[in-house]
Amino acid sequence: MLERLSNKLIDVVRHISGKAAISEKNIQDAVEEIKLALLEADVNLRVVRRFVNGIIEEALGAEVVRGVNPGQQFIKLVHDRIIGLLGEKKADLNLKGPDTHSVILLLGMQGSGKTTSAAKLGSTLKKQGRNVLLVAADLVRPAAAEQLALLGQQAGIAVYREESSKPLEVVKNALRKAKKELFNTVIIDTSGRLEIDEPMMKEIEEIKKVSSPDEVLLVADAMTGQHAVEIAKTFNERVGLTGVMLSKFDSDTRGGAALSIKSITQTPIKFIGVGEKLDDLDPFYPERIASRILGMGDVVSLVEKAEQTIQQDEALELQKKIDDKTFDLEDYLDQFRRVKKMGNLQSLVEMIPGLKGNIDEDKIDVKEMTREEAIILSMTRMERKNPRIIGPTRRKRIANGSGTAVFDVNKLLKKFDKTKNMMRKMSRNKDYQQQLMNSFGQ
Repeated sequence: MLERLSNKLIDVVRHISGKAAISEKNIQDAVEEIKLALLEADVNLRVVRRFVNGIIEEALGAEVVRGVNPGQQFIKLVHDRIIGLLGEKKADLNLKGPDTHSVILLLGMQGSGKTTSAAKLGSTLKKQGRNVLLVAADLVRPAAAEQLALLGQQAGIAVYREESSKPLEVVKNALRKAKKELFNTVIIDTSGRLEIDEPMMKEIEEIKKVSSPDEVLLVADAMTGQHAVEIAKTFNERVGLTGVMLSKFDSDTRGGAALSIKSITQTPIKFIGVGEKLDDLDPFYPERIASRILGMGDVVSLVEKAEQTIQQDEALELQKKIDDKTFDLEDYLDQFRRVKKMGNLQSLVEMIPGLKGNIDEDKIDVKEMTREEAIILSMTRMERKNPRIIGPTRRKRIANGSGTAVFDVNKLLKKFDKTKNMMRKMSRNKDYQQQLMNSFGQ
């Protein structure tokens, strides 16, 4: 997520945080580094100039807060400025209550991930208790309707499609169906083009007029940088946007789109696509993203993801097993699978304060984790419960059964012992637990 930009800004942060005193020269040097990092990230030039000029003005005029390292004060200033670029606060969808239907109109260029984003958004809203109808009104891209139907089936969401060459008729009929069958949320997937053209704009304007949408969301590819910003600007001027969904935000994007869209179009980013699965759609929190860009972590999002995969009673049971020294390889496998459900491992690293930039993320070997899972599944239940009984003969059998080497089995067992000991130490360390509670805001 904004990998290159984040790494460069983390380097600037580290350099200046070690300064006992901040001078005008320190500030100018740091700001120049930040400016170059933003330009390399394809952030709009006007946005960059406004950003760095604001930092210089505020940094030179700021009073040093007693007890706060001047370098840290400067970093806080940069952090707040990035939040300002991203949009200050989370922008929610403006939908009507569940007793009447709301319409969300999705726009975007061909290849931006619009159809997938429609299904992801539908899945998100379904989990919130809304009755969703997806409308396949993209009649230009071959198989777009079929793709939406398949994604809708996977998400357990109804999809309206018909054999027609007129998107406007499809939308009208879908809205009738929604009212008749009491769908309270209608998401319309419209046609895109490789380039913005007049027929596309007229089609969208007609659909907007007929559907009276509560939300008009542009799906933009985060990897396209400033081009995505120009697309957003054009759509906003012509159609009027209420928000933006940035797809492919989990890729090593340069960051220009995320850091420029709000300033240039005054349109908030509402969601980001962080993976290929239907669950991989996150609300856009400017403050959390700013913290992750600067390597400060995002504990709140980490806790929210954890809460989705583990209940409080399960957490207490796990704690008891650690305290009673009964934590075994079955428990290890269960926790391993829960972590995988939480999402991309690199994204999880970004959420842990101080870890990004201090760990070689290239060494997070997903294949090795899959290998470990295969090794555990090749063990008998008794072996998982009591790894001490796994001698040379058993290790060879487990290696053969999992398609690995005895070396891999030995490595896993050593890793398990280390993990178990570390968890036990953390469990006993009340100060560490209190720090975590304070981080969680409890």
